Amino acid sequence: MGIVGASIVTLYYATLSLLAVYGWHRFHLLRLYRRHPPRRPSPAVAPAPLPAITVQLPIYNERRVVDRLIRAACDLEYPPGLLEIQVLDDSTDVTSDLAAAVVEEMRREGRDIRHIRRLSRQGFKAGALAAGLARARGELVAVLDADFLPERSFLLDLVPCFADPRIGMAQARWGHLNRDYSILTRCQAIFLDGHFVIESAARHRASRFFNFNGTAGLWRRSCIESAGGWQSDTLTEDLDLSYRAQLLGWEFAFVPQVVVPAELPADIDSFRAQQHRWTMGSIQTARKILPRLLRARLPVPVKIEALFHLTGNLSYALMVLLALLLVPAVVLRSEAGLSALLALDVPLFVLTTLAVMAFYVGAQRLVREDWHRTLRDLPMAMCLGVGLSLSNARAIAAALLGLRREFARTPKHRLVGRSGHRERAVERTTAGRPWRAVELLAGAWFAGAAAWAMLSGHYAPLPLFLLFLAGCLVRPILVLAGKTP
Repeated sequence: MGIVGASIVTLYYATLSLLAVYGWHRFHLLRLYRRHPPRRPSPAVAPAPLPAITVQLPIYNERRVVDRLIRAACDLEYPPGLLEIQVLDDSTDVTSDLAAAVVEEMRREGRDIRHIRRLSRQGFKAGALAAGLARARGELVAVLDADFLPERSFLLDLVPCFADPRIGMAQARWGHLNRDYSILTRCQAIFLDGHFVIESAARHRASRFFNFNGTAGLWRRSCIESAGGWQSDTLTEDLDLSYRAQLLGWEFAFVPQVVVPAELPADIDSFRAQQHRWTMGSIQTARKILPRLLRARLPVPVKIEALFHLTGNLSYALMVLLALLLVPAVVLRSEAGLSALLALDVPLFVLTTLAVMAFYVGAQRLVREDWHRTLRDLPMAMCLGVGLSLSNARAIAAALLGLRREFARTPKHRLVGRSGHRERAVERTTAGRPWRAVELLAGAWFAGAAAWAMLSGHYAPLPLFLLFLAGCLVRPILVLAGKTP
């Protein structure tokens, strides 16, 4: 086989093994969830007297949903004298005029609401939140993104957590306004339900670090300020602040029974751009936080779980590396008479895939009575995860190289249920379009590899070739499925 060939095969198995470790970590999260009972706020009543709350609404070019957001915030149940609303508007289009009109209407009705405009978009969302905090009067601060639609009781449901002075943040669970819009939105709902219902809940139950998710949460102002405030040196300012606060000893509360629904991206380009931003931000945060976290005097299980949490998106880069090594590794082992080693690939990959699928199925069983109906979408969800690998691997490389990117907003279109305005195509992002040709070439490569495997009788790696092929062709597959431009 030679030194080069042996190196390729060794690297291939090392990559596959690391992917297996990250995959099987999902089983560990399931175990944590089942092993630890839910943690309840103690005491489970609101602090007396009630604290003043500032609700921050960061917006940027959200003309389709801005009026709904402001009206929903103004409709929240809370004593009027203790509720302040800030519309943090960095928009450069007609959104500002729409927001100003609704703000003025709400002000005439007696609401304490302010329309705050900045001279520049410096710091993006983090900069807007920091600017608003400097002018806020609330002891607690809620953040709601433009596409979220909270129940009227949202604040009153989370405030009891803050009767405990150790609690710095309370996070509600995300719901989905347009879950059934298309197969793409159904797959996204599966991913997000897994993150909230199992991942966040398990970490909270087991006293591990978990994070504020950028919206649908309530912060203690002193927690934000003591941790250094909102910082814009990563694209995930929420994850960054969460870890800085918990490293100082603040505790967080996850309240899964409080659900705040939001709009899921309805086209593949918007979804990919969102995932690219989240992936890049998570690796930026890992670079920033991990050295401090590993030096901190924390229990070993807390450090290990934080390591998996902050580096979990590296699995996308591992997936791309595996795809590059897969074909030459198969050929080299066959030429060297080591075909028996191929028997290791499929069981390891299948067991890893089953661990991920069990994770998501477990979440669906907890949130849906008709959870079995979601099983039909799991194969597409797995292909979609593979299909994100190339885009997210680019995000990882950029973060590791210290490159900076603009905070790219996710377009919102006021989609609810299965209906929505077809105008969404106007705002389709152009991020990553040059890479579509690369994906098609990769698809052709794996189609050829699958044909070679069948013709030469090397059936063991065939499922892997087909999975990567489906991942590369996820865009046309979704287009054929409908409602996904």
